Amino acid sequence: MLAISDVDQNPLPENTESDSATPRVLSILSLVLERMVTRNEMLSLNSEGGRRLGKNLEVFHGVRPPAITIPKYLDRIYKYTNCSPACFVVGYIYIDRLVHRHPGSLVVSLNVHRLLVTSIMLAAKILDDEHYNNAFYARVGGVTNVELNRLEVEFLFMLDFDLTVTSRVFESYCLYLEREMLMWNGTKVHNESGTRTNAIEDIAEISVEDMESFSSSISNGVLA
Repeated sequence: MLAISDVDQNPLPENTESDSATPRVLSILSLVLERMVTRNEMLSLNSEGGRRLGKNLEVFHGVRPPAITIPKYLDRIYKYTNCSPACFVVGYIYIDRLVHRHPGSLVVSLNVHRLLVTSIMLAAKILDDEHYNNAFYARVGGVTNVELNRLEVEFLFMLDFDLTVTSRVFESYCLYLEREMLMWNGTKVHNESGTRTNAIEDIAEISVEDMESFSSSISNGVLA
């Protein structure tokens, strides 16, 4: 069980970095993840004999769903680790990649928090020049250092150590998240044929730029 809740009785010291508005990408990811978890919980309940799906992800399962919500958890990670907003997108890509490689594995309330802290920590190690170590992420995430180390190894092997995210893939996921935000706000998104779409695979290819420009666009643009 995660040792934190929405009202943390033992918070970490305040980040000494200058405060800035929480990136909008965190709110969008929270929305997408909450909808995913709700859908998967329904699938699990409706499965044969009430059988819990997603056995491959059971190493990430807690005894019960954590008290802290997904939005509060993402905000906590951002507040204390000061990782770049791009890390949250790449962390989401890792989770999406993992469940596609292991069909039947569902992201549910029992595992979503551990998946998030593990994937975001890995993304920070790949993207950010400076990042905190596993022990600090464990404290922020409400797990022990030993557990987070174990989850990191498990996550890496489940991904076959494939942590590469091309600029085209990164941009596609950014577009997908932007469309999710627009549709949540009641704005209909259509492709050229006039058919509504929200699948990552349906996003049209656009020009490729380097990862730094994408990180900047997330910080300062639509998803910031």
